[in-house]
Amino acid sequence: MKEEKSKKKGWVSNIIFVAILGVMFFTPLGTELKIWVNRLFAFSPSVEAVSNQESISGAHWFLKNENGEEVLFEDLEGKVILVNFWATWCPPCIAEKPSFQKLYDDYKDKVVFLFVTSESEDKVKAFKLKHGYTLPIYYPVSAPPEAMQSNSIPASFVIDKKGTIVVKKFRAADWNSSSFRTILDSLIEVNP
Repeated sequence: MKEEKSKKKGWVSNIIFVAILGVMFFTPLGTELKIWVNRLFAFSPSVEAVSNQESISGAHWFLKNENGEEVLFEDLEGKVILVNFWATWCPPCIAEKPSFQKLYDDYKDKVVFLFVTSESEDKVKAFKLKHGYTLPIYYPVSAPPEAMQSNSIPASFVIDKKGTIVVKKFRAADWNSSSFRTILDSLIEVNP
């Protein structure tokens, strides 16, 4: 009798576990949960050790902005650049967008922001409208520099005025933190 109750309890636990997994992976509620968890564990990005920093000065990377105008990455040299590869379906990407928006609102005149996606313009436009984002979106026309290629998203890079990648982050981060703002301020102050 005890053994029968134990088996029944085991089956019920398994069914509940499978149901929770189903909700997490196959429903909008699961997406919201993943976004919340990513925000909970999003920490401020930090500067790479000098030995890990890579120069991408002179990179021939072509992008297209939301107006269909082509942008050559090397024309942005001499400025602080923040590049974020993302997608509308990616929970960690969605999780960090509010912090990017706050940062962009305060630094859009001091830093070049490139939010790069391969998704359709209609999807991206609907995503921005739904969330009230004003982030500048770019679409790749050619492959990014090798040092910025990644098999995962989000992938974010901060490039200093000399064309060196000083920050690399491959998961959700709190881009609006005071410690990252301090990093950005110091990069902006430096003359190339």
